[in-house]
Amino acid sequence: MPVLSVDGSGPVVVVRARTRSLVPAPCTGCGTPSGWCHSRYVRRLGDASLGGRPVLIELSVRRLYCENTACGKVTFAEQVPGVTVRYQRRTPLLQLVVEAAGVLLAGRGGARMLRVLNVRLSRCTVLSQLMRMPLPPLVIPRVLGVDDFALYGDTYGTLLVDATTRLPLTLWEGRDAEQLSRWLREHPGVEIVCRDGSLTYRQGITAGAPEAVQVSDHFHMWQGLSRRVQDIASAHRGCLPTAFPPAGEADPAPDEETTEDAAADTRAGRHSRRLFEAVHTLTGSGRSYSSVARELGLDRKTVRKYAHARTWQEVMRRPPRKPSPLDPYRDYLQQRWDEGEHNATVLHEELRGKGYLGHYQRVKMAVAPLRRGLPLDHPRERPPSPRETARWITTHPDRRSLHVTHRLHRLLDHCPELKHAHDLVRRFAAMLGNRDASSLPSWLDELSHSGLPPLTGIAGALREDQHAVAQGISTTYNSGVNEGRITDVKLQKRLMAGRAGVPLLCHRVVLIAHLRRRYADRPTTAPR
Repeated sequence: MPVLSVDGSGPVVVVRARTRSLVPAPCTGCGTPSGWCHSRYVRRLGDASLGGRPVLIELSVRRLYCENTACGKVTFAEQVPGVTVRYQRRTPLLQLVVEAAGVLLAGRGGARMLRVLNVRLSRCTVLSQLMRMPLPPLVIPRVLGVDDFALYGDTYGTLLVDATTRLPLTLWEGRDAEQLSRWLREHPGVEIVCRDGSLTYRQGITAGAPEAVQVSDHFHMWQGLSRRVQDIASAHRGCLPTAFPPAGEADPAPDEETTEDAAADTRAGRHSRRLFEAVHTLTGSGRSYSSVARELGLDRKTVRKYAHARTWQEVMRRPPRKPSPLDPYRDYLQQRWDEGEHNATVLHEELRGKGYLGHYQRVKMAVAPLRRGLPLDHPRERPPSPRETARWITTHPDRRSLHVTHRLHRLLDHCPELKHAHDLVRRFAAMLGNRDASSLPSWLDELSHSGLPPLTGIAGALREDQHAVAQGISTTYNSGVNEGRITDVKLQKRLMAGRAGVPLLCHRVVLIAHLRRRYADRPTTAPR
């Protein structure tokens, strides 16, 4: 029967029921059946909503005497399977909904979702129910994944993942070797451990599971090599504009001066020039980068960048020129201008007949330099940045566009250092593609004697971890599942506004993975 709720929020469906008197019930202490009734009392249980209305079950249950004289209980309350649980004011169905909301949405979000379902609980209650949930029993994995993640600020955590089932096992604050070795000693049986190139994890695995095979993840190796290539490109930054001259390089010198004057008149140009002069004045007097950074209110890296620059144009931010729909028609504009047609309206109409869909104003601005006796502003080929150059070198040749291939060949023909780095990178890529680590020692020797400091440094690190590197090249084991789980950890952190403690975060990360797996494995039936 529907009655008004206590807080006046709407009608509540009340179900009144009573247990049978002559049916024996097992003792909650020893399990001995008993039908000797002591008394009755009414339990009020919340249940899942029905038709959008909250449900309250008023259940009359018995208190029975335990007939086992050896049992420590004198009386006990009978339990109705599927309806009551000891010390619980919610049915198992409603408790399952509350726990699922806490696992999926945490405290505040879970309380809001439960409010939509006509279940009024505070966020603290939802969190307490979540933390009361037991974690699944830990199964020792054969293949273990280890990786770190940022908790907050400069504090990092460690995440352990079963690489076979792809389920998280546990996480903790910190990334020191002692914690990892202790966990491995307490959980023996791990045969293979996938990790990055961290020395800390290498030492922890060696101390905790010395017989386990360590596998260095090839993604982290490739990422480290790409960063060293970017460092080489940064060191040879002067080769980039030389290998890619602007389209108007053969024009007279006044054009370049006009371009520089125009850049100096912009806000970004004035800012870059002012900082360049200030940094060089202070560093020229013998002051350190840190001292200059404090005086100018800049970051030390910014001061170093300006100090290493030879001209202020090198550090000026230039937004890349965006492609224009007028670009395919610039040669036609130049041809018609040379033929004597200087009316922008007529030129715009002619271009519309050729398929141009842009505005008249763009045509007018394009022919404006011609009226001042300047050449037409053709798209210029901008030199690549060090990061872009590293991306070209590390990209498989079959996946490069024809334009990028031509630019890369011109760059490598001009800069022998980048060409040497390109050849070494492609050799390492061939080892990864063929899963063949037999040429790894000779490749490391070439890396050490390359004469390129960034590659020499990474060669020493890879040589110290050569066995794990060889396993990462020649086997299929990797840390891809770790990276995916770390992405999920970051998502759960953001859902809790980054304020979750490590125990709560660990509880949610482990439970939500098992909850997804449980419902993903259930077959879905299409409605009739």
